[in-house]
Amino acid sequence: MLLTLESILQRRHRGIIRVTDWFSRSNVHLKILSYNIHKCIGGVDRLYDPLRIAHVIARYDPDLVMLQEVDQHARRSNTDRQVDLLGDFLGFRHRTYFPNVKIRSGGAYGNAILSRFPLTETSNIDVTVPPKKRRSVLHARYRVRLDGSPGRHTRTLHVYNLHLGLSGIERKIQLRKFLESHPFVGLHHRTPIVVAGDFNDVWGTLGRKLLEPSGFGGAGSPIRTFPAWGPVRALDAIYVRGDVRLRHVYRGRARLARRASDHLPLIAELEIE
Repeated sequence: MLLTLESILQRRHRGIIRVTDWFSRSNVHLKILSYNIHKCIGGVDRLYDPLRIAHVIARYDPDLVMLQEVDQHARRSNTDRQVDLLGDFLGFRHRTYFPNVKIRSGGAYGNAILSRFPLTETSNIDVTVPPKKRRSVLHARYRVRLDGSPGRHTRTLHVYNLHLGLSGIERKIQLRKFLESHPFVGLHHRTPIVVAGDFNDVWGTLGRKLLEPSGFGGAGSPIRTFPAWGPVRALDAIYVRGDVRLRHVYRGRARLARRASDHLPLIAELEIE
């Protein structure tokens, strides 16, 4: 049975209660979701249905949502600004968005981050490899409190949402550009960092070759997310570094998720020390 919009908002409310309870502990537990939403156009039926995407996201009740291929003012998506449309559907007040690719018929698409936590800083890192399509990494910084009392200890969490290119050489260059970028290059090795998104990593080697030598850890075995209706490729991934660890990483298996986009969502449960 599909969720109604009211059900989605109720789930968000229950999620706020759950996170508040977590804050009473010494560590913070978060759930993040990375999802190439394919402009909210179904991978099989080609129908534009943003509420269907919202249903899928709400099912997993995340605290942070990293989205790729998010449309803005495009005719194919009713000229919707999808970051705000989905943010309103799901009750996320804190949002950041950067359009990477302009569409000839008007509008653009890019990456977005939705959060229940207030942003303290956001920026976009250009990792384009000319003459290839524009690509970037969207950065957001948050402060999360390690318990519920005012004035207590907080930690900074850096989140990077990326969508890499289709060529293997291009992806390696783009990831190296990211690893050499500001503010990442100046961050302390214990600062909690999350890097997630659509790596287009057809062979599943980018993490082992480039991210692990830079201190990142991932899920271990690649998790297949593409195509959504019968996944054979692990194009999407989540990595962490610093005082944060992955407790559990899994793909969304809901029946609706197989139709809503051409990718399945990837979900991770994290613990920040």
